[in-house]
Amino acid sequence: MKPTLQIRLGQSLTLTPQLRLAIRLLQLSAVELEIEINDAVDSNPLLEREEDEVDAPVFEPGQAPADAPDDSPPDLQSGEVESFGESDSFDDTPEFRWDEDRAPGSGSGSEGDDREEGRAAPLDLHEHLSWQLHLSHLTDRDVLIGEALIEAIGEEGYLQVPFEDIQAALAPELIVSPADIETVLMRIQRFDPVGVGARSLSECLCVQLGMLSADTPGLALARTIAASHLDALARHGAAKLAATLRQPPAAVDQAVALLRSLDPKPGAQIGGSETEFIVPDAIAYRQGGVWKVATHAGSQPRIGINRHYERLIGKSTREDDSYLRAQLQEARWLIKSLETRADTLLRVARSIVRQQSGFLEHGAQAMRPLTLREVAEELGLHESTISRATTRKYLRTPRGTFEFKYFFSSGITTDSGGGASATAIQAMLRGLIDKENPRSPLSDAKLAQILKTEGIPVARRTVAKYREAMNIPSSTERQRL
Repeated sequence: MKPTLQIRLGQSLTLTPQLRLAIRLLQLSAVELEIEINDAVDSNPLLEREEDEVDAPVFEPGQAPADAPDDSPPDLQSGEVESFGESDSFDDTPEFRWDEDRAPGSGSGSEGDDREEGRAAPLDLHEHLSWQLHLSHLTDRDVLIGEALIEAIGEEGYLQVPFEDIQAALAPELIVSPADIETVLMRIQRFDPVGVGARSLSECLCVQLGMLSADTPGLALARTIAASHLDALARHGAAKLAATLRQPPAAVDQAVALLRSLDPKPGAQIGGSETEFIVPDAIAYRQGGVWKVATHAGSQPRIGINRHYERLIGKSTREDDSYLRAQLQEARWLIKSLETRADTLLRVARSIVRQQSGFLEHGAQAMRPLTLREVAEELGLHESTISRATTRKYLRTPRGTFEFKYFFSSGITTDSGGGASATAIQAMLRGLIDKENPRSPLSDAKLAQILKTEGIPVARRTVAKYREAMNIPSSTERQRL
């Protein structure tokens, strides 16, 4: 064999640095994009922030927004806006009005500027209990036991480890007996919130009942049920439990009502993660009887080229000039990629609102089946691009703020030849369950039968899947509740 040279023609896709940057920016959320821009501005002297020239508008009651010019409202970027729809019925619906100046936390002036500093940090459950522990008149030995117990309490307020683990954690510096731990635990269980540190639901309820006044109606029977009959109450209901305990049904109902007033998860009311605010990437609003879409100014960072450093190119030393030219090229790539990202998000948002205008008009029951491929074919983009553009991107509508992904769902063909999305079917199921007789809840088979009579052929297993996805208990459990 001899070495030979051959020429072959072929096609291959090469990801240029510009394309890689555009893809990476497209899949970032608004918060991540802001962090990325801050890092780029800090590291590239050719980039600088551009100050916004307009303030965010106020949507007055009854407007959405009617006073804005026909091209776009003042806080919405993108120039041209696509519109569709005919009905004006949405404009005067009170529950879908908004006023950003009156929204919680919106504020204005110095009050709005200080709202971050004025918001208190959430208090951790362990810190809350430890603070009370050190205010109690306990010995140093009991304080050490109490700290070990507090560390073993979970987020819902229950003790998650046995006493043996507490003893092992304190040894060998401190040797304690189960009785010592039990004594300190009883003190902690009466801290705020009452019942924290309980080892079971029964103990948690009993501790809370023990803090009530002795003349509380139904207290004695509630203690009996909480101590020994919670399982029987859940399995058989109050009527059968009354027969078992040989008590009047009215007395059992009174005791059960008292138990329902207690907190089964006392730790959940303390602390928790700080509220995260979502910045919408696009806004769908109604103007002149038609739906319009535009990008939200707050989700699009405004950056530009620093003209001072740009003028230094060609006037500096060779090394500095090469550095400035490279930074200028990266700055232009970034600005171009941001423009491409904004344009892609706007096109996708327009397509979503056009396809799901029924949802905006009538709610979740009017959601139609929609796939990424349909939008990709409509816009002439790849399906993976649509997937990146809809992940962690949010659309603000008069019905609320939703992730782009929320508007995509599979569906089934109805008897009339149309389609019903999974979201619409779930909304119908929730409506049927909300209207059912509590004493005779609808089974999954009955729900499937009702949907079939309305032209939506779904199987019982499909109904069960949708019901579980909405965290709705089965008919048997709903009857017990």
